[in-house]
Parts: sequence; structure tokens; C-alpha cells
Amino acid sequence: MVSRFLRLEALTTRLAMAIALTMLVVSVTLGFYQVLTRFIFNAPSTWSEVLSRSTMIWCVFMGAAATFRGGYMMAVELIYKLVPRRGLLALEFAVGLCCLLVLGVLVFYGTQMTLRVSNQTLSALQVSMSWAYAAIPVGSAFALLAVVARLAAQALGHESLGPENSDVTADGETPPMEQADAVRNDEPGARS
Repeated sequence: MVSRFLRLEALTTRLAMAIALTMLVVSVTLGFYQVLTRFIFNAPSTWSEVLSRSTMIWCVFMGAAATFRGGYMMAVELIYKLVPRRGLLALEFAVGLCCLLVLGVLVFYGTQMTLRVSNQTLSALQVSMSWAYAAIPVGSAFALLAVVARLAAQALGHESLGPENSDVTADGETPPMEQADAVRNDEPGARS
């Protein structure tokens, strides 16, 4: 049952990252187009800035799922170094519960905001503003799944404690420099 959930979460996180990368490419492309029309052609585009901002919002919120899954938004490495091995799982759960609380608030109030602005339109696009605001609850829901999957995998021992690709090991010690370099460079023989 848990392995099915972890597989489902891996798919949803990959989907969220694909959406985030697509939105980043669209946002950068539109920003470049905006600069061209304003400074080269001296005829500024009226719609590209609004759409670029909206796609950047989607990029940030959809990318949050992968950062939560890897533990990057939850990590303060100094704390991981100071806490003994027995306390790392409790620390992970405390941080995870705080993240779940914040993400739950974002889903709830983000949904309310999205519904509240559904009658308003984005300037120059004549598209409902709710499409931009929907990034908040949708991205937060993806991140909620990622946090739950991370906690479940760590509790069952499928994943190590602490942030991924960190200099902190499960026993709270910093690995020797050679091991840290091997992990960063993904060399053969690197620890996982």
C-alpha cells in the first residue's frame, strides 16, 4: 500500500516538475519577447508581461513539490548536525508537520482566493484571474503529497534522514571530504 502511494507520489512530483519547467521556459521566453518589443521595436507588448508573471507564479508553486520531496525547504543543516541520530526521525516529523500545516493553509485559503477572483480578468488577456491564482492551491496540494511521501519513506527506512545530497549523514556527522565530493559528483562508489 505504501509502495503504491510512493510510486503515485513520484509520478505526481515528476508531473509537477515538468509543469514547473515548462512554465519557466514560457516565462523566460515571454520576458525576452517583452524586452524585444519594448527596446528593439519600440512597441511594447501589452500582454506578455502579465502572462510572464502568471507563468512564473505557476513555476514557483509547482516546483515546490520537488523541493519539499528532497527536503530542501525543510532543512537547516546545523540542526541536523546537532541532533543525535535517535532524534533525527522526530526532527523530520516535527518539521514535516509544520510544513503540512502551512501547506494545508495554502490549499484552503488559496482555493478561497481563486474562487473569489474568478470574476476578475487579467489585464490585456481577458482571461479569468483565477487561472493565475489557482497555482497556489494546486502547487500546495502537490507539495502536500510530497511531504507525506517523504515522511512515510523515512519512517519505513526507505530513505535516509536529512536533506538529500547533504553533507549531513544519518548519524549527524559530516562525512570526510572525499565522500562528500563523491556524492556531489555522482562518482562510482559514492554512498547513497
